[in-house]
Amino acid sequence: MPATIALIAHDRKKDDIVNFAKQHALVLGRYKLIATSTTGGRIQNATRLPVEQMLSGPMGGDAQIAAQVATGNVVAVIFLVDALYAQPHEPDIQALLRICNVHNVPLATNLGTAEAIVASLEKTQVAHLIFNPVSGQGNAEQDLSLIQQLLYPQMHLHVHLTTKDSDPVQLVKDAIAAKADIIIASGGDGTVSAVAGALIGTGIPLGIIPRGTANAFSVALGISAAIAPIRSACQVILGGYTRVVDAARCNGMPMILLAGIGYEAETVEKASRELKDQWGALAYLMAGWQQLDTQELFETEIDIEGEVHQLQASAITIANTAPITSILAQGGGQVISDDGLLDVTIAAAETKLQAITGMLRMLGAALIKTGIEHQNLVHLCAKRMKVTTNPPQKVVLDGEIIGTTPIDIECIPGGLTVLVPKP
Repeated sequence: MPATIALIAHDRKKDDIVNFAKQHALVLGRYKLIATSTTGGRIQNATRLPVEQMLSGPMGGDAQIAAQVATGNVVAVIFLVDALYAQPHEPDIQALLRICNVHNVPLATNLGTAEAIVASLEKTQVAHLIFNPVSGQGNAEQDLSLIQQLLYPQMHLHVHLTTKDSDPVQLVKDAIAAKADIIIASGGDGTVSAVAGALIGTGIPLGIIPRGTANAFSVALGISAAIAPIRSACQVILGGYTRVVDAARCNGMPMILLAGIGYEAETVEKASRELKDQWGALAYLMAGWQQLDTQELFETEIDIEGEVHQLQASAITIANTAPITSILAQGGGQVISDDGLLDVTIAAAETKLQAITGMLRMLGAALIKTGIEHQNLVHLCAKRMKVTTNPPQKVVLDGEIIGTTPIDIECIPGGLTVLVPKP
């Protein structure tokens, strides 16, 4: 939806619009700016704000801006009119006024009304949406249209589509530079993790619209809903209630969910995109069942602030945040998202039956939120640790394979601000 401001001025009003832009550069800098050629060039030179320059007014630049209004890309038009001395060759206000009236877009023709528009925009939140069109099994175009309809007009939305060539982290950095009030991630856990990782320590609220296969982070924070998940998530964002939660770094990379070593990493690798597109969340169950037949024990060394533990394992899960569906993280009965600690669960199943029994015990522990004691399961908490294995094991970080052990993980207490349902 609209996240653009259009700027036009008759010749004798160009000094006024330049001074106006300089005075309100902070507000204007939150939006995309378009302007007729001469006006845009002068504003850009005076303010250093990027301005997309259309044709000059007499050559049809005002008509180009009218077309942008008609397509729903413009939130406001500021057209300073010289009512006394306008020349025939200068752009005409009437056609633009008609288009703005048809599409309910505010149009200021003098500094007084321009000030009123800017005052209103100053109070309106500007959100940047990082949208992954290949996530999930729904129609991405329809999902995006629904998100835009639900969030507008309560907030003005800049939409950034991820591609193979675009880096979500850079998109977030650009949004931060544009003074975004909120940054929203819409996609699977990989998209959410990338966006959240770039927001660690910024204090900018993260909105989440889950459209992935597992949506583990949103489930853990109570954002995801089985019925109308997009509508539910948008209502959470509009509710404006935030919660500060922990984040973490694994080998220097951001982590909001968990790192899995051994069994979980092998399972994620087996659950291909084709399998997830066909079976959804069941793809992980199918891949996990297959992996039980081949998973072997490996030697593990865990260094917690100089205290070294040596043991055998078939699966190690180090969780910052995890829903009940992340069964291998539930050795302590629950993973608390804001305790400043990482939860470590180590399973050492020698047979398929032992593995299944261990998972059922952890599921039961999560349901009653009580830790378990079992010879094949170990649970501990720490702020930082280093894990080494022999032989090296694959590592999955927030749903993505990142390589093999060793890994060094550290919790970042209160590192992330997230929009969540009000308790």
